[in-house]
Amino acid sequence: MEKFRIRGGNPLKGRVTISGAKNSALPCMTAAILTPETITLHNIPYVRDIITMRRLLEDIGAHVLTPELRTHKISAANIELMAAPYELVKTMRASVLALGPLLARFGKARVSLPGGCAIGARPIDLHLAGLTKMGAEVFLETGDVVARAPADGLRGAEINFEKVSVTGTENLMMAATLARGQTIIHNAAREPEVRDLAELLNKMGARVRGAGTPTIQIDGVEALGGAQHTIIPDRIETGTFIVAAAITKGELEIKDCNPEHCNRVIGKLRDVGVEIEEINQSTLYVRSGPRGLHAGELSTEAYPQFPTDMQAQYMTLMTQANGRSIITETIFENRFMHASELQRMGARIQVSHDQAIVDGPGKLIGARVQASDLRASASLVLAGLVAEGETIIDRVYHIDRGYEKIETKLKAVGADIERVRESVTAPLSSTHDDAAAA
Repeated sequence: MEKFRIRGGNPLKGRVTISGAKNSALPCMTAAILTPETITLHNIPYVRDIITMRRLLEDIGAHVLTPELRTHKISAANIELMAAPYELVKTMRASVLALGPLLARFGKARVSLPGGCAIGARPIDLHLAGLTKMGAEVFLETGDVVARAPADGLRGAEINFEKVSVTGTENLMMAATLARGQTIIHNAAREPEVRDLAELLNKMGARVRGAGTPTIQIDGVEALGGAQHTIIPDRIETGTFIVAAAITKGELEIKDCNPEHCNRVIGKLRDVGVEIEEINQSTLYVRSGPRGLHAGELSTEAYPQFPTDMQAQYMTLMTQANGRSIITETIFENRFMHASELQRMGARIQVSHDQAIVDGPGKLIGARVQASDLRASASLVLAGLVAEGETIIDRVYHIDRGYEKIETKLKAVGADIERVRESVTAPLSSTHDDAAAA
């Protein structure tokens, strides 16, 4: 099994280029199911979840070509299987996004209940309730969601989400593009990734309005066609590298990002002492402020508020800030699993239910730690960059799900980080273990 070995203490300096957003690329890839014509997607990140989604599309009969790096040409003209198998769905929650397109175009779909990061319950009840309102018959059978549309296809409906759901919004938006009549989604997710998917759908001939607002209207059409589309930059990778520059007291130029998508993250990090300058619409310059970091309260909320996907990275940053920080997690009930690993490195963190209290600044000491999910793994990498001595991070396949060659990017700006296999991983010295335990 692969691990990261990090020797901390180096300030990061240089230039980092942000990859495409995997949380946008995944629904855009499944949107190709809606048409027999070719969909060409550019700026696709090379991460594990994209590889999994490609396998899923190929398993159901689609052809996926990569004529050049980060470009996918997807043809779903010869779909043979209207089912997403458990072997793939169990590793990536976004596989459920095949449900809406399959049902809309072919009138039937079978998708295993999704897996992914172990960060709390993320039921797909909202997806299923919405499809039922659109006339589908939906039921569970041996661990699979089975859905069937009426003989004359799905019909438009008015759907009210009790709770904001990004994948729920995306799934129903895609299903509604081929439904008869108008669908209105109330309390829809407003994320940039939802807007990006809507832009692709409209290029394909769909009639989607209001994406990026709480109310989305979709007027169904008879068929969709081919299109070309460039995936937006990854706003969570952008935020992670902002924190990396700040926590190491370095200076980074962050290229090919979209600062507008990161407004709340940038604002909050500025509040705690990080200097962030917007050079232009796609470039940021980041460095630690002259007076250092200071504590700040934070509550995660649905977009456009501070994203839950940046909570773990912010917590690591606050271990190096002056004062007491209070972090409240409102999205997922089990998303503080990284806190215990940070404690192993010497962080002073108290967790109670949906709240974490971080007292800083504290000296972090390298230790052997274990990643529990995608963003938790990023927080441990950040901790390793500033920790004294050597940090070994197990289960880095989590970070590979959403960050493209993060160790390569970090090494290029001065980090002492390498990917190693179990057979060559040297044991940590007793000094590190004792320090972490203390």
